[in-house]
Amino acid sequence: MNLNNKQKQHLKGLAHPLKPVVQLGNNGLTEGVLAEIEQALTHHELIKVKIAAEERETKNLIADAIVRETGAFYVQLIGNVLVIYRPSEERKISLPR
Repeated sequence: MNLNNKQKQHLKGLAHPLKPVVQLGNNGLTEGVLAEIEQALTHHELIKVKIAAEERETKNLIADAIVRETGAFYVQLIGNVLVIYRPSEERKISLPR
Protein backbone atom coordinates (compact mmCIF):
# COMPACT_ATOMS: atom_id res chain seq x y z
CA MET A 1 0.00 0.00 0.00
CA ASN A 2 1.24 3.45 -0.92
CA LEU A 3 -0.17 6.74 0.27
CA ASN A 4 -1.85 8.88 -2.36
CA ASN A 5 -1.60 12.68 -2.36
CA LYS A 6 -4.93 13.17 -0.57
CA GLN A 7 -3.84 10.84 2.24
CA LYS A 8 -0.44 12.55 2.52
CA GLN A 9 -2.10 15.97 2.74
CA HIS A 10 -4.40 14.67 5.50
CA LEU A 11 -1.42 13.28 7.46
CA LYS A 12 0.56 16.51 6.99
CA GLY A 13 -2.34 18.42 8.51
CA LEU A 14 -2.50 16.06 11.47
CA ALA A 15 1.28 16.23 11.96
CA HIS A 16 1.52 20.01 11.86
CA PRO A 17 0.95 20.64 15.61
CA LEU A 18 3.05 17.65 16.72
CA LYS A 19 6.49 17.99 18.28
CA PRO A 20 9.34 15.60 17.33
CA VAL A 21 9.25 12.56 19.62
CA VAL A 22 12.67 11.20 18.60
CA GLN A 23 15.84 13.16 17.91
CA LEU A 24 18.93 11.79 16.21
CA GLY A 25 22.16 12.99 17.74
CA ASN A 26 25.80 12.89 16.68
CA ASN A 27 25.82 9.08 16.74
CA GLY A 28 23.30 8.99 13.92
CA LEU A 29 20.87 6.15 13.38
CA THR A 30 21.65 3.51 16.01
CA GLU A 31 19.76 0.39 17.12
CA GLY A 32 18.54 2.28 20.20
CA VAL A 33 17.15 5.11 18.09
CA LEU A 34 15.41 2.63 15.78
CA ALA A 35 13.88 0.86 18.79
CA GLU A 36 12.60 4.19 20.10
CA ILE A 37 11.09 5.03 16.71
CA GLU A 38 9.42 1.59 16.58
CA GLN A 39 7.92 2.13 20.02
CA ALA A 40 6.69 5.63 19.15
CA LEU A 41 5.12 4.41 15.89
CA THR A 42 3.35 1.59 17.70
CA HIS A 43 1.95 4.01 20.23
CA HIS A 44 1.18 7.08 18.07
CA GLU A 45 1.05 5.91 14.40
CA LEU A 46 2.11 9.38 13.16
CA ILE A 47 5.36 10.84 14.48
CA LYS A 48 8.03 13.42 13.76
CA VAL A 49 11.72 12.57 13.93
CA LYS A 50 14.32 15.34 14.14
CA ILE A 51 17.44 14.54 12.13
CA ALA A 52 20.59 16.45 13.07
CA ALA A 53 22.45 16.40 9.75
CA GLU A 54 23.76 19.34 7.78
CA GLU A 55 23.74 17.96 4.24
CA ARG A 56 20.54 17.26 2.35
CA GLU A 57 21.83 13.99 0.92
CA THR A 58 22.70 12.71 4.40
CA LYS A 59 19.23 13.62 5.70
CA ASN A 60 17.59 11.85 2.76
CA LEU A 61 19.69 8.72 3.31
CA ILE A 62 18.82 8.65 7.02
CA ALA A 63 15.12 9.22 6.25
CA ASP A 64 15.14 6.38 3.70
CA ALA A 65 16.84 4.07 6.20
CA ILE A 66 14.27 4.88 8.90
CA VAL A 67 11.37 4.23 6.52
CA ARG A 68 12.93 0.99 5.28
CA GLU A 69 13.80 -0.36 8.74
CA THR A 70 10.49 0.50 10.41
CA GLY A 71 8.15 -0.37 7.56
CA ALA A 72 6.53 3.05 7.90
CA PHE A 73 5.24 5.34 5.17
CA TYR A 74 7.18 8.47 4.27
CA VAL A 75 4.93 11.53 4.59
CA GLN A 76 7.37 14.46 4.32
CA LEU A 77 10.80 15.80 5.18
CA ILE A 78 10.88 19.52 5.91
CA GLY A 79 14.16 20.99 7.09
CA ASN A 80 15.46 18.62 9.76
CA VAL A 81 12.08 17.06 10.59
CA LEU A 82 10.88 13.78 9.09
CA VAL A 83 7.20 12.84 9.33
CA ILE A 84 6.35 9.13 9.10
CA TYR A 85 3.17 7.09 9.48
CA ARG A 86 2.56 3.43 10.23
CA PRO A 87 -0.95 2.18 10.97
CA SER A 88 -1.35 0.07 14.10
CA GLU A 89 -3.76 -2.78 14.76
CA GLU A 90 -6.38 -0.43 16.26
CA ARG A 91 -6.08 2.15 13.45
CA LYS A 92 -6.33 5.35 15.48
CA ILE A 93 -6.03 7.53 12.36
CA SER A 94 -8.53 7.02 9.55
CA LEU A 95 -7.25 7.99 6.11
CA PRO A 96 -9.37 9.41 3.29
CA ARG A 97 -9.68 7.24 0.18
